[in-house]
Amino acid sequence: MTRTTGRLALAAALLLPLATACGGAAGADDGNTVTVTVGYQSKTINTVTAGTLLRSLGYFEEELAARGKKDGKTYEVKWQDYATGAPITAQMTTGKIDIGSMGDFPLLINAARGKQLKQPTRLVSVTGYNLRGSLNTVVTGPDSKLRSLADLRDKKVSTSIGSAADGTLTRALEKAGIDPEKGVRKLNQQPSVGASALAGGSIDALSQFVAWPGQLAYEGKAKALYDGADLNLPTFHGVTVREEFAEERAGVLDDFLAAQRRATDHLRERPVAAAESVAKETGLPAEAVYLYNGAHGIATFDPALRPELIDALKKDVPILAKAGLVRDVDVDAFVDPEPLRRAARAPAYPKVEAGDAKSELWLKGRDSTRTYDTPKKLLAAVAAAKKTGVRAAYVPDALTGTLWFADRAVWVADGSDLRAFVTPSHAKTYVGQHAGARVVGYADALELAS
Repeated sequence: MTRTTGRLALAAALLLPLATACGGAAGADDGNTVTVTVGYQSKTINTVTAGTLLRSLGYFEEELAARGKKDGKTYEVKWQDYATGAPITAQMTTGKIDIGSMGDFPLLINAARGKQLKQPTRLVSVTGYNLRGSLNTVVTGPDSKLRSLADLRDKKVSTSIGSAADGTLTRALEKAGIDPEKGVRKLNQQPSVGASALAGGSIDALSQFVAWPGQLAYEGKAKALYDGADLNLPTFHGVTVREEFAEERAGVLDDFLAAQRRATDHLRERPVAAAESVAKETGLPAEAVYLYNGAHGIATFDPALRPELIDALKKDVPILAKAGLVRDVDVDAFVDPEPLRRAARAPAYPKVEAGDAKSELWLKGRDSTRTYDTPKKLLAAVAAAKKTGVRAAYVPDALTGTLWFADRAVWVADGSDLRAFVTPSHAKTYVGQHAGARVVGYADALELAS
């Protein structure tokens, strides 16, 4: 088998369903009942406004009920949960899923496979994004001696081939002068399998997408080695729809996008409640959900198909093509902004740039959080909250703006100032540029702040 043939075989294998789909065609009109099938990833919390949160709020069903009162039809929604985007694409290309949500790299595979199998799809909205790429992170075990990405040479690294996290790993390794195929021993694993392998010590590092790195760090099972924001390339998740469904059920698609907008409003207006809801539905720690989906979280939620995100998608195509996962993708033909224009019911959200995050404190028993101008002020508040108790404290990385748990961050004392970093390499870079600055432990940082 040639390398090219092997890659194409791998691409096909990635698209095999990982769960059994309901029988029959999706989007079907059985007499007076229209069934709409939505594929989502409950634990990929950057998609919650088109998946977990949306489902729990019931907004899509409400929109369809209103439509049914007008046209006399009954609308039924079937939600199908998957671990990654690949099986959603597999079901969409057989007509068994109408609407799906997934990350940027899987979206491109979705476009390529849809065209190849004559079940074309369209990208119609975004769920969440980060303009620097912070949604993907490489983590190691908590006791690992690895200090930078360069230390991964010849090491075992788990990722999900074809995922956004794999794209980050590939680009990061190339930037570090390491061949992504030959320089590391890459294992293609589902996120949960990779997490177990990291805990068991059978791999050296794990490259995954939201919310796995944050969850593992929160639970003390991992520490960050590489922040995807170092690439300074946008990453996002979005909503894709079968073209046939979009044309035959344009009103239903409009209802979905209107419901997604309502779920986005809910998340932005009530971020703590939204995090608690997603945690309840998924079993994820609410504190880890909030790291990404909070008021100043790593992800910004906005359905808009922003030019920066579409440009980033075009830059992703060569990475997947080189890996043999796609041959070519016409991104402009894949992106369809018209349904979102039709469904828009409110002005655009304020633009949020990477690095806008603030230090944030979530106390026990509170349904809201407090923000602080500096990490030092946050630490002082943490030290003063011994009686109340702290659920989570979050600080932005001083170099990239990526939010991270204060007690999992790498702290640097610089004179009377305190700065936090996601990775040891970030702290090393800062210390090297600031005479007298030194790395300190979290307990020492707390004492210095108070």
